[in-house]
Amino acid sequence: MANIDVGNAGDLQSQIEEVEALSSIYGDEWCVIDEAARIFCIKITDDIDYPKLKACLQIILPHDYPSAAPPVYQINAAWLRGPDRKTLSSSLEELYVANTGESILYLWVEKVREFLLEKSQSTDTDEELPPIKLGETITERRSTFQPHLAPVVTPRQVRMVLDKLFENKKIASATHNIYAYRIYCEEKQSFLQDCEDDGETAAGGRLLHLLQILDVRNVLVVVSRWYGGILLGPDRFKHINNSARNILVQEGYASSADEASKAGGKNKKSKSKKTK
Repeated sequence: MANIDVGNAGDLQSQIEEVEALSSIYGDEWCVIDEAARIFCIKITDDIDYPKLKACLQIILPHDYPSAAPPVYQINAAWLRGPDRKTLSSSLEELYVANTGESILYLWVEKVREFLLEKSQSTDTDEELPPIKLGETITERRSTFQPHLAPVVTPRQVRMVLDKLFENKKIASATHNIYAYRIYCEEKQSFLQDCEDDGETAAGGRLLHLLQILDVRNVLVVVSRWYGGILLGPDRFKHINNSARNILVQEGYASSADEASKAGGKNKKSKSKKTK
């Protein structure tokens, strides 16, 4: 670092410690552009698992930061324009003023992330709640299984459907609400998929495996189970998958009951439908 006008040795030490801390906290999101010139950047998203909005905060640390000068920054994001850019910049500058003389980068990064999250959520309100279909119930030894299905194309829609279902007190009080979904991403030519056991060990994975075998896409299936007090053993998995297969056939995601039953192995075919 021979070319650096270090100015205040205390500032340089503070910068070194701050950069090390940020590198440790953010891992691959943090990158060094030019260490000698003290230029860094961090990639920030609104959601770690399902990012919708992204921004890159580029930072240049002057020799007298943090004691006397703020970092020089640039926010790179194609979607960030006009009023939004001005609002975010003002927020960062207010944070600096409120913390003059202190290391500010972590607060800036989290402020940008908070802004992205708020922006993403306001954008999400434009998404419509997909239609939710109910399938036939299966009851055995006082346990009841009820399937629900919704077409989904984003993780946000998955959350919207789940939130809507859980507004129903009966569904919310189910012993287990097992679900799985698959969304095909045209851009990446790959699937975004996940599942939830909700306390019924391995049930979510089995349900997702069923969706994979049937090669269905852009769909969420939820199976609610109300436990009746009598243990069903392995039969509970059969009923969960049968419930899911029934509604997939009912809604046209599997072309026929015969095709759907291939995924069930030794499981019996779906029972006759009873409209709830």
